[in-house]
Amino acid sequence: MRITLAEEITLLSLDDESGAVKQRQSVGWAVAGALLIELVLAKRVRVSGKYLELVDSPPIGEELLDGRAESIRTWMRGRSKRRVSDWLTKDQAKAIGAAVERLSERGVVVEERRKALGMFPVRRFPEADGTVERELRERLAAAVLKGAEPDERTASLIAVIHAAGLHGLAFPGAPRKEIKARTAELADGQWAAESIRSAIRDMRLAMAAVTAATVT
Repeated sequence: MRITLAEEITLLSLDDESGAVKQRQSVGWAVAGALLIELVLAKRVRVSGKYLELVDSPPIGEELLDGRAESIRTWMRGRSKRRVSDWLTKDQAKAIGAAVERLSERGVVVEERRKALGMFPVRRFPEADGTVERELRERLAAAVLKGAEPDERTASLIAVIHAAGLHGLAFPGAPRKEIKARTAELADGQWAAESIRSAIRDMRLAMAAVTAATVT
């Protein structure tokens, strides 16, 4: 089963048993960034410098991505371009929910509802089909731990993981220093077009700005 980059990030973050999202804030930025990068890869949007532009093209046929492209169109309100960081800031709070819903529709996770303290509704999404995550982790391990040359999609995923600091989720138990060095090497490689590099760079800058503001 081929799932989107955003769903892959989300799947790595979900606790297999409880279905809760780990490192939720960082994962939100990563999922929003992954959605945008996949739209760039599909040539539905263009990133030029710090700005995001829509490309007039037919739907992709993947509802998660087509829905995000339509949301960007609505958000731009007829403008020719807007700042990438503004879109990521807007989308990061909603991106995880959209990706989880799509994973649920595919049957990869299953939705469970309960009430915390008997009053507050809680939704969790434990894993239903473990083969998708196993194949994903094998692909990542091949590139990062075993030195295989990643394809463009896998390299994009690794770059997002590195930018959002999700090394522990993607490579649990592996030496963190070595993992960071290898993911940095792959993220800085010459595999990506400048538009993808710009999208990842803006995601990192937006995350850094929010973190600094929170600390302050």
